[in-house]
Formats: sequence, C-alpha cells, structure tokens
Amino acid sequence: MRALIAFDKFKDALSAEAACEVAARVLRHTHPDWELDLCPLTDGGESFGEILTKAAHGRLDCHAVTGPMGATVRAPIGFVDAAKLPPPVRSRLALAPAERIAVIGMASASGLELVPPDRRNPWRTTTRGTGELIGHARDAGASVIVLGVGGSATNDLGLGALAALGWLFDREPLPENWPHLRRIGGGACLPRIIIACDVVNPLLGAHGATATFGPQKGLKPADVPCLDAEMARVAALLCAAAGQPFTATETPGAGAAGGIACGLMVAAGATLTPGFELVSDWLGLADRIAAADLVITGEGRFDATSLAGKGPGSLVREARRQGKTAHVFAGSLGITADGFHHAITPAGLPLPEALARCPELLAEAVARTCGLCDSRLAAAERTP
Repeated sequence: MRALIAFDKFKDALSAEAACEVAARVLRHTHPDWELDLCPLTDGGESFGEILTKAAHGRLDCHAVTGPMGATVRAPIGFVDAAKLPPPVRSRLALAPAERIAVIGMASASGLELVPPDRRNPWRTTTRGTGELIGHARDAGASVIVLGVGGSATNDLGLGALAALGWLFDREPLPENWPHLRRIGGGACLPRIIIACDVVNPLLGAHGATATFGPQKGLKPADVPCLDAEMARVAALLCAAAGQPFTATETPGAGAAGGIACGLMVAAGATLTPGFELVSDWLGLADRIAAADLVITGEGRFDATSLAGKGPGSLVREARRQGKTAHVFAGSLGITADGFHHAITPAGLPLPEALARCPELLAEAVARTCGLCDSRLAAAERTP
C-alpha cells in the first residue's frame, strides 16, 4: 500500500510539513508495511518559498527585513536552477534552463501570522519587507522571481515594496498616510516577476482587495469605503507615474494580497500565474497521485473555497479523477461530513483548546480512519 500524504497548513496550529509528519507517524505505527510519500502543500502563503525550494533541491538564504508592523523579521529566499525544475514548470513560466530562479513567499516578510490578532490593522501594515526580499534576490543575480502572495497582513497596493525598491513618495506610503500622499516617482530595474496567485479579485470595489480581504486583516467594516476610495486615488497616481492605464486595476487578480499584485504589475511589469497549478506542476502532484493507492490531505478549514482552486480541494478533485480514494482531515468543515471528509475537532471544543490540541486531534482522526481505509482497500483488491 502506498499513501500520498499532502496537507496544507492548519492555520495558527500546524504547518503543512508538521501536519504531514503527524499523519506519517500514525501510519508508520499502525501500518509499518505501507510506503509513504510526504508532500507538504502551499497555497502561496506560509512556507511557499521553503516548500518549493526544498522540492527543487535549491538553497535557502535568510535575510533580516522589515516586518509588516515595522519591526525586523527574518525571512527566506529560495534559489533554484531552472534546469532542475520539471519541464511543465519551465514551460509555464517560460524559463530557459540556465536561468536562476528566486522563490519568495510574501507571508514570511509581510504575513498576517507576524501580527498579533489585537494589533492587526491594514492602515498601518507595510509590504516593505517583501520589497527588500525582491531587492536581495535581484542583487544575488536572480533572473526571475516567483512570488507567492498568500497570507498577507497588508492592504498597501505594494507601495511599501516599491519604496524599498527605489520608488519615491512624498510621504511614507502607509495607507494611514495616503490622504496626504500627492507625488509618486522613480523606478526600479528588476528581474522578471511572476506572481503565483489564485485570487481573481480586481483591485477596487465590492469584490476588490479592501472590501473582500480587509476585514480579515483587522480593518473595521466602517473603514472599508474610505480605504477603498484612497486606494483608487493612489492607484491612479501610481498608474500615471508608471505610464500605465488605470484599467490595470480591473485585471482579475489585481486585488491579491492587498493590491501588491496590481502595484507590481503596474510598476514592475509583473505577470500572474495560477498558484495551485504552478505548485502542482512544481511538486509533480499528478504523477504522485497516480503512484498512490490512497491520498490523505487536509487543512485548517475545508469549505466551499477549498473546492474553488485551493490546494487540498484541487488535490482531491485530481485524485478522484484518477479513481483514487482520498480523505480530507480538517479542523472544521464548511461542507457536510461524510466518509471521506473528517472534522477533527470535537463539537463544543473551544477554539484555543482545539488549536493547542491540533496535533493530537489530527493523529487520532487519522488513526481512526485509516483502519477503515485499509479494510476497504483490501476488500476492493479481493473483488474480482
């Protein structure tokens, strides 16, 4: 029996790598004869750079950069030779074999996980650290930068990143200063930037960055119209400074990560690529599913959004397309539980306790379920 173990993170509880290890420890104990293939997943947020760099046998360098609240944080850049990437990735990203790729996860420098819940406020958070990482990658000779933009704490249009890269502003470009911002100038010579992104939101409006994601980052609902209006005004200044049309703000995905996608597209010519499709090609998921008898996946919450292009949902869809049994374990379910979708948290357990006990709860759920998996699969193999 061969099991593919491919978890995304359990937010505030377990990293993707740790979740995979919890399940693997259970299976090594209960089924020591099984072959296990551990494949941590990423949606472009936490651990994006680490997971992709490790998979391509690259090198991680850590740098001290500006965190989302201004304090210094340590964040990695992965360096990978294009020749070591699977051909579908080189084709998708239009890479020459000799190119040197830098892989950056925005969450490591500008992520929500770096801000305590009681201090989350997108009026005051900055992407400067992400820009500093891009600058370090440029200075190290990267010809292409792959940027994962999930898990951000920011809503600053990427202006903090642009400031770190040489763009000039007559005010520190934090959103709280935008009402006084009047002039933008300068520019930066940068490598090609490819943004891995599954968000299709435009920059502005009811489905834009501020309205859709701002409240998740601590924005008061009453402040949404004001910040969105300032975003529109400042985006117009940036488009004019870069010589780009304001219609760039309407591009699907421009609203990703508080608008950094729009800022980098306008000011640095960045392009977007579907995030999970890139990750799937990079990790060789289709082939790893094909080689497995059983797929085990999950994340902190599995709901309708998981089925709309996110990692575990896409993994399950591909597994079922290939006729493979797939089980999902989640801290909570936003869909009906069945024999293949499992909520690991007991009803009524307070969230803080559930988060603290997440490794234990996941291990117990995998142990309960995989005895049934084993018997069902064995029965299927005996069926003529």
